[in-house]
Amino acid sequence: MASQRSIFARAVIIVSVLALLASDCAAPKSERNFALGGANAKQVFVVHNKWHAAIVAKTADIGADEMPELVHFPGAEYVEISWGDADFFPAAEGGIGLALKAAFWSSGSVLHLVGFRGAVKETYGGAEIIEIGLSEQEFRRLIGFVSAEFQRKQPGRPATPRPGLFPQSRFFPANGKFNLLRTCNAWVAEAFSAAGLPVSPGFVFTAGNLAAQIKDFATVK
Repeated sequence: MASQRSIFARAVIIVSVLALLASDCAAPKSERNFALGGANAKQVFVVHNKWHAAIVAKTADIGADEMPELVHFPGAEYVEISWGDADFFPAAEGGIGLALKAAFWSSGSVLHLVGFRGAVKETYGGAEIIEIGLSEQEFRRLIGFVSAEFQRKQPGRPATPRPGLFPQSRFFPANGKFNLLRTCNAWVAEAFSAAGLPVSPGFVFTAGNLAAQIKDFATVK
C-alpha cells in the first residue's frame, strides 16, 4: 500500500541530520542459537527503508491486557509499531528545524500504531523486511517493553489516541524523549534487547545500523 510505505519517507530528514552528526560506530558481533519451532514460537518483523524502522507483529499474539490500545484496530491482522519525536513525527511538513529540535530539544515522544490485513511483504513493497523468530518468553518480553512505553492515564486502560498518519493508524503519547543518541531505530533495538537478544542499542543510529545487527537473527537469510 502506498500509504503504508509513505511513513518511511517522512523520516529521511531527521535521520539524515543524525547520521551527519553521529560518528559511524560498528557494534560487536553477537551470537544467538535458537531453533524456531513449536506452538510457542512467534514471528515478528522489522521493516525499514534505511531511515526509519518499525516492528510488526500479529495482533492475535498480543493479549488485550498487554496492549489495550489494540481496541482501536478491530479486524487488524497485524500491527505496525514505531516510536518517534512528539512534534516531528506527526507533523505534516517536518523540516530541518523540527529535525534539529527533535535531536536536541525534544518535548516528548509518541508511539505510532498502524493496523492492517494481508501479507507483510505485499504491504511494504520496496522496504527491507527482516523476519525474526522469538520464543514465547522473548516475545512476551518484547511486547512488555513496548507496552511500558505508552503513557496511560489509568493502568490497563488504553492511552489517549490521536489521528495517525493514515486512516488506519493512531498516535499515542509515549514515555521518554527522542534525541541524537536515542533515535526511532535505537528504540527498536532496545525492544529486541529487552526481549533478550544480544543487540547493542548504543551502536544504533540509523535503520541500517539496526539491520546490520538483527540480520544475524533472521529466520530467512
